[in-house]
Amino acid sequence: MAGLMSTEVAENFLKIVDATQVKVSELVSAEDKSKLVSYGNTYLKVSERLVSALVTPTQTHNWLNISLSNTEGKVFMVGPQVTLENIPRLDTTNSSVDIDLIGIAKNNNERSAAVAFMSYNTMENLLKPDFFNTSNDMIKTMMSAVISATLPKTTNTKLTKPVNFTLKHIREFDPSGSLVCVYWNISEWIVDGCSVLKTNSSYTVCSCDHLSTFAIIMQTSRRESESDSLMELLNLVCVIVGLVFFSLALLTFALCQWSPGVNNVARINICISLLLAHLLFLLTQRFLSLIKPLQVLCAVISGLLHFLFLSGFVWMFIEAVLLFICVKNLSQISSKKREVLSSGFLCVIGYLVALVVVCVSVGLVPEGYGSEDCWLKQDKGFIWSFLGPVCVILALNTILFIKIVITLNSTLKKLNAEVSQMKQTKIMVFKTLAHCVVLGCSWILGFFTNGSKVLEILFLILNSQQGTFIFLIYCVFNNEVRLLLNLPACSFL
Repeated sequence: MAGLMSTEVAENFLKIVDATQVKVSELVSAEDKSKLVSYGNTYLKVSERLVSALVTPTQTHNWLNISLSNTEGKVFMVGPQVTLENIPRLDTTNSSVDIDLIGIAKNNNERSAAVAFMSYNTMENLLKPDFFNTSNDMIKTMMSAVISATLPKTTNTKLTKPVNFTLKHIREFDPSGSLVCVYWNISEWIVDGCSVLKTNSSYTVCSCDHLSTFAIIMQTSRRESESDSLMELLNLVCVIVGLVFFSLALLTFALCQWSPGVNNVARINICISLLLAHLLFLLTQRFLSLIKPLQVLCAVISGLLHFLFLSGFVWMFIEAVLLFICVKNLSQISSKKREVLSSGFLCVIGYLVALVVVCVSVGLVPEGYGSEDCWLKQDKGFIWSFLGPVCVILALNTILFIKIVITLNSTLKKLNAEVSQMKQTKIMVFKTLAHCVVLGCSWILGFFTNGSKVLEILFLILNSQQGTFIFLIYCVFNNEVRLLLNLPACSFL
């Protein structure tokens, strides 16, 4: 067939076969393994023969690019007069291969050889990861595009050295999962002759001693998946509770009449930023299956979340600055705020800083938004566009808190002797601890949650309950609010 077909006819047939691949997978039931395997094998065999028809003799070397709707690839041919010492890496969008084609050609009487490297973007719909026969307790996920490498029109196909495939991960990497390099053996995925040479969160390098059809499959424990379901339920309940208390805090700040010495602008905007962020994140996760296929919408949502969470942190820092001013100027709190930090100026700073960070991030790495969860992608360290500012703000808050304690302690020594030292100490400790929790201490746990379910649950609860903390500290335990509601005053505030 391949020897009698012109390259033009082969190209046309290849386009037709490629176009029917997705339609075939949609017509076959996911449970009908025999049909899926049969269609998958047929598609691979026909594609291999059509690509073989595209290989033409050459005296030196020659390239051929293949770019179709669901398939892409490279064909490289070398002849007896090739001057290259090593062939360049053959790559597609999500994969690449390093093969010693020069050495293979030298082992052929014709001193020529060709390699066809193909990447099938939708082949996993036919050759499913569940066809990797391991323990039923494991969940299998296809982590790469299905690729194939063959040596068309090459007499001696024996490899002179192992072939290395670099496969980019097409889904979020789970650190708890186990990655394996597999190849397709007629009816199932197996690992014989292939091993993981190198891996990270973005890609995996597989080394194989033969050519075939390959992929990366990740295995995760089904028990962990059930645990994740419980985590999702806990997250849903905690976030909803937090949203309720954010709303109650905002109502309290809006409806209660505060004394002129109290500036709630930072607290109000913290509530607004985090309320919108948690609400948007909650809705996104609830409708993720509908949002994820819309890549632009998913990227926009991740950008909005980036902005809202960052603005929440900026407002946390502003609240710490206001607290420092209060302690530094106990005798003129309100006037000092009005002179130096007006509400309008604070609003500009509170949102402009976050907006600038997001705009710079979009300008530098526009493809960094829109992960599997519609959040920031891990590629190229893009997550540090969020973690970097967070670390800076947490560090500045820590410095401010230390300064506040030192300043407050110095001020207490100068107070009237009739003031109870114990009461003032309680105020100092409580205020510092309360602000530390509200202004981001819970986020520090986020850096240490990897591999620890206890820390992950603790982080989830503390982070989702920031609205609860704000409502308790500034509303329920605030004497001004309690007097307005005719409630007894708190002895420690």
